[in-house]
Parts: sequence; structure tokens; C-alpha cells
Amino acid sequence: MTVAKTSVLVLDSAEPVELAEFYTTFLDAESRIGKDPDFVEIVGHHGVHLAIRRDHGHAPASWPRPESSQQAHLRILVAREDIDEAEREAISLGARPLETKDNGGPRDVRIYSDPAGHSFTLAVQP
Repeated sequence: MTVAKTSVLVLDSAEPVELAEFYTTFLDAESRIGKDPDFVEIVGHHGVHLAIRRDHGHAPASWPRPESSQQAHLRILVAREDIDEAEREAISLGARPLETKDNGGPRDVRIYSDPAGHSFTLAVQP
């Protein structure tokens, strides 16, 4: 018999509540703080489930890494007609564009960092 499993991507942050606010607003989700105030879960519809864990020594990742190694990141899928609006919303909440060259014209994938420096992409839903 296979044991039922679920997965949660956990992001480190010096300020987990503040970073959770960014993602709950952007993903139209809710945050949950349990017994451990240093661990905040973000749960929403359409399969959203991630968490933020306090790390007092958190340092934002660099993008791209000089050695071109792959980094874990969130990929947030949106409808093609909504990608421009999703980009405006992310930036208004504190996200920062990471790739600014070749920004003219339609783009199916856009790369940002959240307020704590984690990279994420907005991508057109296949």
C-alpha cells in the first residue's frame, strides 16, 4: 500500500510573516500560523501550498548564479491574457524584475524576485 503524501515548498526568510503577506495577497490564498510562530503556511485554491520558515541568517540568492547552476524557484502559471496584469500586481506588492533585457513584446515567461530575494517566474499556462 502506498502512503498518501503531500508536498510543501518551504522558503527561508528573516521575516516570514511579511513574506507570507506578499504570497497570500499575490496568490489569493490564506496564511496559517500554527504553534510555531517561525513557520507560516500559505494555502489556497488551485493547489497552492507553500510555507515560509524564519531563518535569522537568510541571505537572498543571486540571479543568475555566476556558475549558472539551477536554483529552485516558484513557477506561477497564469492565462496568456492575464500575464501583464499579474506582472503589475507582483511589482506593486514588492516583487522586482530580474531579467530586464529583451523586455519588449510578448513574453511567455518573466522572472522576478520576491521581497525576500527568492526568484519566481510568471509563465503562461500551457
